Formats: sequence, C-alpha cells, structure tokens
Amino acid sequence: MVTVNMKAKNLAEMYREAAEKFGDRPAFATRDKNKVYHPVSFGEVYERGINLATALIDLGVQARDHIGLLADNRLEWIIADYGVLLTGAADVPRGTDVTDADITYILPHSDAKVCFVENKAVLEKIEKNQSQLPNLKTIIMMDRETPVSGGVLSMYDLIEKGKKLREQGDRRAEERIAQVKEDDLFTLIYTSGTTGAPKGVMLTHANMVSQVLNMPSDINLTPSDRIVSILPVWHVFERVFEMLAISRGVCTYYTNIRNIREDLAIVRPTFMASAPRLWENIYQGILAKVEGGPAVRRALFNAAYYCSRNFKGAVRFLSSRQLDTHGRNPGISLLLGLWNILRLFSFLIPNLLLDLIVLKKIRAATGGVLRGSVSGGGALPIHVDEFFNNIGIPVLEGYGMTETSPVLAVRTYKRLVPGTVGPIWPNTELRLIDIANGQVLYSTEAGSPQRRGVKGEIHVRGPQVMKGYYKNPEATNKVLKDGWMNTGDLGMITFNNCLKIVGRSKETVVLLGGENVEPVPIENRLLESPFIAQCMVVGQDKKYLSAIVVPSVDHLKDYGASTEDLAKNAEVQRLIRDEVKKLISNEAGFKSFEKIVDVRILPKAFEVGDELTNLFKIKRHVVTEKYRDLIESMYRE
Repeated sequence: MVTVNMKAKNLAEMYREAAEKFGDRPAFATRDKNKVYHPVSFGEVYERGINLATALIDLGVQARDHIGLLADNRLEWIIADYGVLLTGAADVPRGTDVTDADITYILPHSDAKVCFVENKAVLEKIEKNQSQLPNLKTIIMMDRETPVSGGVLSMYDLIEKGKKLREQGDRRAEERIAQVKEDDLFTLIYTSGTTGAPKGVMLTHANMVSQVLNMPSDINLTPSDRIVSILPVWHVFERVFEMLAISRGVCTYYTNIRNIREDLAIVRPTFMASAPRLWENIYQGILAKVEGGPAVRRALFNAAYYCSRNFKGAVRFLSSRQLDTHGRNPGISLLLGLWNILRLFSFLIPNLLLDLIVLKKIRAATGGVLRGSVSGGGALPIHVDEFFNNIGIPVLEGYGMTETSPVLAVRTYKRLVPGTVGPIWPNTELRLIDIANGQVLYSTEAGSPQRRGVKGEIHVRGPQVMKGYYKNPEATNKVLKDGWMNTGDLGMITFNNCLKIVGRSKETVVLLGGENVEPVPIENRLLESPFIAQCMVVGQDKKYLSAIVVPSVDHLKDYGASTEDLAKNAEVQRLIRDEVKKLISNEAGFKSFEKIVDVRILPKAFEVGDELTNLFKIKRHVVTEKYRDLIESMYRE
C-alpha cells in the first residue's frame, strides 16, 4: 500500500483538497474538432463544481438526495459530479445509450427529482417517458451548445447563477461539505446485470476513499503522469481511476472508441484503465497488420516475439511470476531453474536488439510511454494477456465488481503473474468456499485453512464492500452476511499467492449426467481463434456441450463481407467446426465432457444493450432466450 498525504474523509473534501494542493495544474482535458486538447485546472473544475452545487441547493436539492446523471465521458460529466457531491447528494449515473426501460425503472426507483442529461437525444428519451417519471421535477442540460426551453435548465446558466450567489456571500455549499458523513452515499449505480432487473448498488464515500488510499505502491501515480479516460465514466472501475487521478494531481484526457488510436498518439498516456475488449481489438489489429505486410516484416515480428517470449518467460520463472496452481517440485524446479538461466542469457542480446528494431514500433501504437494499464470488467484471454506482457506493455489485470467499489485484487509490476488477477487488495479479507458443502477451503483470517490450488466460491470483506442494494433488502441479504460479500465467482489462490478466477458459480453449466462445466475458460480458448469473434457455450441439462459462434469478418473476408454472409457459407461453417474441435480437445487439456459436440454460426454479432452488458459481458439469459430454437436444434435426436 502507498502512503498518501490525504486528509480528506469523503470525496467532497477530496475535491476541495485537490484544488488547494494542485490549483493551476491541468486536471481534465477534452479535445476540439481540430484534435487539440484543452485542459482545465483543478482549481477551475472545483470552482465550477461548487458554483453548480450552490445553484442546486438554491433549487432545493437536499443532502442525501439522489440525482440522475445521464452522460458519457466529457468535462461536463465531472463538473456535474463535483456539483452533486458538493451538495452532499449522490448521483445516479448512466451513459447516453440508456434505454427507455432503464429510464422508466431507474429514475423512479432511485427517487431522483433532478436529472442531468448530456444532449438533445437523451432529453428526448426523458420527455418521451415523462408520464412514467412522476417524481422528476427538474431536467438540466449539460451541453453548452444545445438550446434549452420548456422548463429545461442549462448547467452553464446554473454555474453562473451559483457564482453570483457566492459573490453575494452564499456559503451553503461549503457548509454542506462539512456535513458529509463517510457512510453517506456518493453514488447509486444500477447494474446492467446479466440476469433480472437492475439493482441499485449503494456505494459510500468511505467505500471510494478506501480504494484511493489502498492503491498498491508500485501502481502509484504522480502529477507528471497522463491518463486517458476510455471506459464509460459512470462505471465504478473507470471512476476509481478518475478519483485516484484527482487525489494525485494527474491530468485525465477524455477520449472515446472512435478517437482512441489517434488520442493515444496525441496524449502519449503513461497509464490508463482499460477493458479486455480494448486489448483484444488492439491485438487483432496488430496481427492483421503483420499478416497483411511483406514477408520480411512477418519474419522480423515472429523472431522478435519469439525472443521476447522466451526472455520474459525465463524472467517470470526465475522470479516466481509464472502461473503456479500445483506447487513446484524442488528437484524439477532446480532443473528448470538451470534451464531458464541458460534461456535468459541465450535470449538477452537478441531480445534487446529486436525489441529496439521491432517491438518498440508496436508499442508506439499506445503512445510509446505507456507504463502500464489496469484491465478490468471481465477476464483477459490468456493469449492476449501473455502477448502484451511479452511485447513490453504491462497489462495489470484486476478483479472486482460494482458491489465492491470495485477492486478486490490487482496485479502489480512486482507481482505480474499472467493468468491471475494478482494479490488480494490491501485491507481486504478473502474466503474460498466449497459450494457443495459450505466448507472454508482458504481464508486470509489467522488460523484458518489455506489450501492453495483448490477452487472455491469467492467471498470478501473489506472497506470497499457496498452498503447494500437500494430498496432491495432481499437481494442484499442473498449476497451480504456479516459483512461478507458473496461474489458468485469461482477462484483459487495460486502457490505464488495470487488470485486466479476460474469461472462463475452462477454460470456453471450442469450437464444431464451431473458434470459441472465452467463455460468461460472454454469460451476464452475458442476466442484464441482469429476466425471467432464472439461465442457462448450452452448445454444446461443437456447430454453434451454445444456452442453458438459469431465469425470474425476481419479474418474471413475472402468468404464474405458481412457476418450474415459468413453464417451462410458452408466452407466457413466447416472451418469453424474444425477450429472448435482442435481448440477444445483432450490434447489441449480439456476433459471429455468439456468437448463441444455441435456448433451453430450466428448471422449477427452480439451487441451492447442487447446480448451484452456495457462491460461487454454476455447476458446468458438473453442469448439463451433469443436463440432458443437454434440452441434446441443442436439437441434434437
């Protein structure tokens, strides 16, 4: 854990403290149409935020109110967030892709009387559903360029109003800051979820402050760092890094999926929060560029990667940073150690030379100075994980959930073990529970069992664990008992004391013969194929496993221009079946009952808002229902 000179006990105090400490330093930057970034200082963001808070209080916003915030990554988002938290209220955030169903459920359920909207499109969604939003009294337009009418207020007008009130001596916002309690909510995040109706996760100021204070020391940031914000800012994973940046005086540069490649070159970030989907896209892009280039380029890349993989592999073994789920045999370990010393020195010079000639140019795609990135929101496929760490871009996979603010474990530079999510987060307790009999298999508690390499359900306790689900004690009691949060995930502690996620207890497919199968490792293996873009394993209560697959248009261009074309192509169907058979086999380490017996090719990719959550996780119940007939066709005698 890093020692942070931070006196703030809540986020409102932290915002004020950052303004006092970092004043004129750039805090947030947005780019204009000419691709030029314009920064705003910590002092200016705080000033706009407290002016907005003053105007909100004048509108009648009370401490502990809940305020809707429907917007994507932009400067106005953080200003609105400042404004809400400085009133002592909590925000209820969502992106601009919010659906009608989300609006008509979340805003009434959260008791939101005030709602910020990013633009005209979001405003129209609100107005269309106005009859189902009886409690919503005030709508605030965030975009400066969008004219307002019909009772809709302008955020910038409110900032000016608050400024005038404060010039006249209004100090109500300052008084509110002093009244914020650590146990007060700072946000109410409704999980998009893979099952059922959204649940409102209540996160407190103490939850988030604990995340900021407990950041491991070798991931620490300083004011000289630069962060790009690419993940949805309303997700708590992205948000924790914005809070971390504010507390450390780091400038955050807002970008989006459309501009990310350009912006990485412009900003040259030193650190960023990311998601597996981003790294998978970059990985596929690098491979496509190499494969489409001249033979000399392919040969150089293959040689450079071969040398790097061997050199880094030797370093990982000798520093006990290889995935170790079985424990090392001393005799074999000694022999492997000698072999890895030989491997280390054999590849030292070739790796240095080819890294300068080849891999350095590949790293330039991220700006060339990226010190590392924490990837969260889903499992990073092992082949993608190893690839980037081998070419010199440290991807520090983390693990957590919205309900835990979110981080529970994260790899660090010193504990970078591919295939794991690193050591447990500081000040966090962990138990692994046998789901068959409730027995504790592993616990961080003194005197408890500590069986390594054994799979169990992950239960955690710590200062980051949520207060509960809003107005849903039944759901809260299902996952929270005596402060212990049941994550629903399956994991094990490796013999080098890292947490490895191996599946999800609620995703487990139980075959007709009683065999329990974790679909995620199988799906991750299938995604190693360049011909498979997306997939889902099915087979609940069936004799065998099957899979539905979305083909990769990028790597199958010779067979068709669209997913629909590829799905109809008999040669593509044969090719993908062969890939599945090759990847999921006994030779590849899979059990006989884990083999995929049948496959169906989908004519349409999974999309966010339909088959995928905002974190690109598969909504298994949605896919199962949507493709029920197709799935059943694989099991007809």
